[in-house]
Amino acid sequence: MSLTPPVREEYEIPLAPLPGLALERRFSLPQRIWQQAWIRKGVILVLLALLWEAIGRWQNNDLLLPTFGQTAQAFFEGLATGELFNKTWLSLQVLLKAYVLGIVAAFVLTTLAVSTQFGRDLLSTLTSMFNPLPAIALLPIALLWFGLGQGSLIFVLVHSVLWALAVNTYAGFLGVSDTLRMAGRNYGLTGLSFVLQVLVPAALPSILAGLRIGWAFAWRTLIAAELVFGATSGKGGLGWYIFQNRNELYTDKVFAGLAMVIIIGLLVENLVFNTLERATVKRWGMQR
Repeated sequence: MSLTPPVREEYEIPLAPLPGLALERRFSLPQRIWQQAWIRKGVILVLLALLWEAIGRWQNNDLLLPTFGQTAQAFFEGLATGELFNKTWLSLQVLLKAYVLGIVAAFVLTTLAVSTQFGRDLLSTLTSMFNPLPAIALLPIALLWFGLGQGSLIFVLVHSVLWALAVNTYAGFLGVSDTLRMAGRNYGLTGLSFVLQVLVPAALPSILAGLRIGWAFAWRTLIAAELVFGATSGKGGLGWYIFQNRNELYTDKVFAGLAMVIIIGLLVENLVFNTLERATVKRWGMQR
């Protein structure tokens, strides 16, 4: 004998309307201003500057720690004379050349890795060997091979960019779903066209992360390399500017050079990488 479960009678409860309820939340003017990221970051920078000024005045030793005002004066004087700008431009020229070369080399390695078993073994072996190796440790060898010139700097900077970008890019390629891969195959995409039209857009968040890491590694490696062996082909960059002023005990100019390093980092992060993210992965809904 089978028992039939009772059928519960369905019913609907009408909801009373909520007249006068605002569908959107209205922010006051101070709240709308505070929603701007550049305002919040600017407040943080102002607080750090005030803290720096207070510590400098309390220390009362210009040789050890100049105040924020003294550093700002040295910074603008360096820009007015053109010395600080020229040193920065020399460093950026070398960095951009090495950065582009590192991107191309990383793209070739990762494309080979997703295409062949030999490429995967090659990339895995090379990254295991060279990724943990600090780029600055290769500087003595680079000096023997390329001499005191841009070649030495470019060699160590490519090392800084290449492995960080290759590791992140390959990890992004591995994370592409099988659905997207099969869709690309169904359209007849193979080889380089498959990489450019399927893998690169799908793995773009990881690629951007690798570009960020590679830029940071290369920028600090460049400054450190210039601090170690100084001028490049008779022309010193920003690191040499810092090193030279340290030897002459112009501590305010040393801090001005360090401030320029920080400013370049902030500009690249906010104007280049954040803009690229907004135009791609955030616009496509791939990142919050």
